[in-house]
Amino acid sequence: MELLGMTLAVAPLSAQTVDVHSHIIIPKYVEMLKANGAELEETFPLPAWNAGRHIAFMDSAGIRTAVLTMPAPQPYYGDTEESAKCIRRVNEVSARVKQQYPGRFRFCAALPLPDVDAAIRETIYALDTLGADGVKLATNSRGQYLGDEALEPLMKVLNERHAVIIIHPHRPTPYPEKIIATTPLAMYEYPAETTRAVVNMLAKNVLVRYPNLKVVVPHCGSFLPLALPRMKSILPAMVKQSYMQPIDWEGNLSRLYFDLAGSPTLEVLRSLLTITTPDHILYGSDYPYLPDAVLKANLQRLRQTLASDEELAGFMDMFLWKNAERLFVTPATLDSTPTA
Repeated sequence: MELLGMTLAVAPLSAQTVDVHSHIIIPKYVEMLKANGAELEETFPLPAWNAGRHIAFMDSAGIRTAVLTMPAPQPYYGDTEESAKCIRRVNEVSARVKQQYPGRFRFCAALPLPDVDAAIRETIYALDTLGADGVKLATNSRGQYLGDEALEPLMKVLNERHAVIIIHPHRPTPYPEKIIATTPLAMYEYPAETTRAVVNMLAKNVLVRYPNLKVVVPHCGSFLPLALPRMKSILPAMVKQSYMQPIDWEGNLSRLYFDLAGSPTLEVLRSLLTITTPDHILYGSDYPYLPDAVLKANLQRLRQTLASDEELAGFMDMFLWKNAERLFVTPATLDSTPTA
């Protein structure tokens, strides 16, 4: 039985922050990982979660609303039906938590990739029936990377629904076992993996071809502030030699948003602003992967960092809550009829 907590929780009047990077971890999901010997697939143990403790953390940190997503790994071990059942449970529990605690939680639905047909079915059910606020996509699902041609039908359905997509890094496929054994995924491979997946999407102009999508990139943009200038400098030669197609930089980047999970320094924030605009930056905690006290200190440090900088101080409310509120507003009308 999932531990949800049954008391409705109202945000303290002083709480304004919206957290777009937090995770829901239910027993059914953990049980499936254990059954497949995958508890440590991402090189660190899954933390415990329940709604009551999450809200207690939010209240103590001054967070009004948290957006829940399923964490890594992707629960797929060769059996689509098994994966789809597990993910359906995660999404239904997420919807129930959102309903039980009005205003405190949103959720972006998990999808049973790499089976694209199953993912489309779950997308339609989650967005149209469960009231999901978007979807969460792994950087890769068992080697099927974002930008993969196989994902085009799913992108079409998401585009028709003007979906918000939250990206989260997963173990790269293939992966360097010896390096990962020395350095856990979260320390280096996750930023590299996120950058790899987003670069693949950019190189294929995914976000220009599906212009209604809004994609949240985690962990302060990962390595994109370093990677994009290099890509831009090399691309003309690659295009001239017919190795790559032209990239619509402005069109693609205008649809990317960036969360601040990872306790960014002033230098990281300024670097991020070289590839995006202040209205596309969002707060994220990564709850419950670090102790509550650490996450509260990280948020307090972020507030102090923003307040201490003459330019960034004016963006504090945008970063902490206003941008997230705008991002998750559902359009009153859609451009086309959704695929049934």
